[in-house]
Amino acid sequence: MPGACVVGATGLVGRALVAQLVQDKAVDAVHLMVRRVDVGFAASGQAKVVQHVIDFDQIAQADWPACEVLFCCLGTTIKTAGSQAAFRRVDVDYVIASARRARQTGATQLAVVSALGASPTSDVFYNRIKGEMEGAVASLGFHGVTIVRPSLLDGDRKEMRPAERVALLLMKIGKLFVPKKYRAVTVAAVASALRASAQLGRQGVHIIESDQLQTA
Repeated sequence: MPGACVVGATGLVGRALVAQLVQDKAVDAVHLMVRRVDVGFAASGQAKVVQHVIDFDQIAQADWPACEVLFCCLGTTIKTAGSQAAFRRVDVDYVIASARRARQTGATQLAVVSALGASPTSDVFYNRIKGEMEGAVASLGFHGVTIVRPSLLDGDRKEMRPAERVALLLMKIGKLFVPKKYRAVTVAAVASALRASAQLGRQGVHIIESDQLQTA
């Protein structure tokens, strides 16, 4: 993997993925597409990490580096976004625009984070939006598309939401009684699945469900 682009690098999965890509000797360069320079990445001293500041509302005009793979870890919540429309802009519009721009500049593989239960026909708004995103990026002409659908993410969030804390605690306590598909998934496992699948260079669309991400 000569070069990789990461969108959503400052998020929970994105940071775990960047850490893995930096340690991967098969990756020559890691290009982070960000709203602003992240001091954490800047201070890491990793020569292979390059930050590109872009306007996500003008992705089509962004100066996009040529990469073989685009990893898309973009995602927000309706509460954080402020409305369903704003949520859709991030989780659908920005993802599609990033994928389209990366494809235009030579990317052949796409690996994207979706969600458990994603379906364009779902009655649940969040799942329906994720399903719409999946269908859109799969039609952009990439040689290979990997879609990872994790359940609740287990990681060191800067702002852990109370409901998520309770859900994670209950899942850990009653792990043996929770179906594998619905158990919390570590962000490291999600990042590993994204990286490994993209490196295989397979053709077509490949979906990795949450139960396949379980490490134990």
